[in-house]
Amino acid sequence: MKTISASVLLFCLLATSHAQAIYKTIDSYKLDGTRELKIQLPRNYDPDSERAYPLVITLDGDYLFEPVAGNIDYQAYWEDIPDCIVVGVKQDKTREDDFMYDDTTYFPSEGGANFYEFLSSELIPYIEESYNVSNFKVIIGHDLGANFMNYYLFKDKPLFRAYISLSPDLAPEMINRLQERLSILEQETFYYMATADADIKALRNDILECDAKLKTIQNDKLHYKFDNFDDANHYSLVGRGIPKALNEIFTLYKPINGKEYNEKILTYEGSPYDYLIKKYENIEYFYGFEKQLTENDIRAIAAACKKRDDLEGLEKLAKLVNKEFPKSMLGAYYMGMYYERDGNLRKALLRYKSGLLLEPSQYIDKEMMLEKMYEVQDALDD
Repeated sequence: MKTISASVLLFCLLATSHAQAIYKTIDSYKLDGTRELKIQLPRNYDPDSERAYPLVITLDGDYLFEPVAGNIDYQAYWEDIPDCIVVGVKQDKTREDDFMYDDTTYFPSEGGANFYEFLSSELIPYIEESYNVSNFKVIIGHDLGANFMNYYLFKDKPLFRAYISLSPDLAPEMINRLQERLSILEQETFYYMATADADIKALRNDILECDAKLKTIQNDKLHYKFDNFDDANHYSLVGRGIPKALNEIFTLYKPINGKEYNEKILTYEGSPYDYLIKKYENIEYFYGFEKQLTENDIRAIAAACKKRDDLEGLEKLAKLVNKEFPKSMLGAYYMGMYYERDGNLRKALLRYKSGLLLEPSQYIDKEMMLEKMYEVQDALDD
């Protein structure tokens, strides 16, 4: 467990240079003692804000916390995934007891049963009381931990919405149980599993068998992804699996890119504006928080409305932007764009002029507003 790949070290450095971990100790009745935690809060976390964040629980936090926290901090910085609260549970001296299961039933027993209850009835309530946590929770485990996290799927209402299983050391019957349970899930659930060509042979064989069975599941509520990495072993696959898993889990959250624009927005049966509203509603439904409208997505929808001559959609977009960013040039710019496309050049000119007194955005500044004013004025003079 001491070997860490270069990619994992990179993300460890990213985590320590940008988002320092908070170290806490929690008293546990279930464990009859204490347990040490590592906690990473999002950059600029405001405890007084109403914003809620997905919670990522990392088992084996003594070595797995840093690569997870580093990846999340890095991808959230570029807005590819949302900011998250990351909690690592230290288990370096207790992991065999924590992950124990019965030799007959193959469900948690003794220390494993205690740790199971600690996580669900003590740790998560403690984090929810201390921080602004959304109802979207992720759990990440490696080998024994990757097997153990599956037991939370068997609750009547699973505790987690996303599971990242890195080279799991699967208990007997777990493959069949997973196939059966994932087939009947009633809430949207993400499940990621990974192995590698140089993984531990016994684990790899079971993982490949498990993958073959999980791929046969017909359940629209299950979002399953599997990776079989080349040139990686039991330890180095961790550094490659974490970013891939996060990318899959938060695909819906990502900014609109060229592929989504061409394949989904331009071919959407309704207005591009309706597509945008649906996308953000889905984000709130899946992840349990509202995503603030981004300028990248505004630009994409505006371009699609123009390409499809959807004036009504462009007007709705401009009004939404003006509502969401009342102090920004954005609202004036897109309302001016709407009037310009509608042929009402005088109103367009007035809108562009009104934007000069407002705050610039990432892409819209005073020079761009002046340029649009000159274009409209020249059109009026012709």
